[in-house]
Amino acid sequence: MSKDPFKTRLEIAKKKALKRNLDNKKHNPSPIGVAFKLSTELVSAVAVGTIIGFILDKTFDTKPWLILIFFFVGVVAGIANVIKSAKNMQK
Repeated sequence: MSKDPFKTRLEIAKKKALKRNLDNKKHNPSPIGVAFKLSTELVSAVAVGTIIGFILDKTFDTKPWLILIFFFVGVVAGIANVIKSAKNMQK
């Protein structure tokens, strides 16, 4: 005697649901990891902007103007990166 077709389909559906739940658990990062990623993106953009401004200030002898300009550019770029990453994480 063969198995009931309903029971067979039910077992297959349970296996798929279990697999889907395991896959979802793998892709959900911890809140601390998310916070670290976002803060790193912001800080690195500000640091890169400030370093570029410092180098250009030394080259053109315009202290502190280019440092200030590139610092604020880095802040804006960092905030844009954080917003973009947060939108990608919501998907």
